[in-house]
Amino acid sequence: MTRTTRTIRTRDRRTTRQKAWLTTCSAAYQRHSLTLLRASVGLLYLWFGALKFIPDMSPAQDIATHAMSVMTLGTVPAAVSGPLLALMEVLIGIGLLTGRLPRLTMGVFFAHMAGVFTTLLLMPSDVWLHAPLVPTMEGQYILKNIVLVTACLTIATRRPASPGTIPAEQAPRRGMVLRPRMAEVAPSGITAPAPHVCICS
Repeated sequence: MTRTTRTIRTRDRRTTRQKAWLTTCSAAYQRHSLTLLRASVGLLYLWFGALKFIPDMSPAQDIATHAMSVMTLGTVPAAVSGPLLALMEVLIGIGLLTGRLPRLTMGVFFAHMAGVFTTLLLMPSDVWLHAPLVPTMEGQYILKNIVLVTACLTIATRRPASPGTIPAEQAPRRGMVLRPRMAEVAPSGITAPAPHVCICS
């Protein structure tokens, strides 16, 4: 065996191991992706909500309490709306992290987001430099919540796949049938049939 052949075989074995490792990691992430997404959003809500309990610790506290005052026509003072908003965010975070009461958690989340985005209309001088394309720093803080809305829409509409369920992207489409084919020969020399997808004419 020449040195070039040994080098090629070594490289092929390394590539095979890397592909197997990536496939294993990808499959593991896909199994837990919904949980990770839910936990990451929940952690942010719990973290930022807890900061609002401490005066002057949250950069969004002033605009949040001002927006609440505007939406309630001044009937709810900042001393009351601040802790209420903090409690709401903390409860949303706990609900997402624990996965308990998902419908209630999602309902409170989307109600909170409705109030957040209403600020763009009720307080244009605070959130826009040149509406609707150039937001202020506070406006950017609000607009970034689009990502959280999309994440929670995914959480609310997806359900974890049951064990043994074929993912939708791997399921055979119309016009395709499953035909058995022989798997590669195992080290013991025993072969086993494996499913093979082919397109029917």
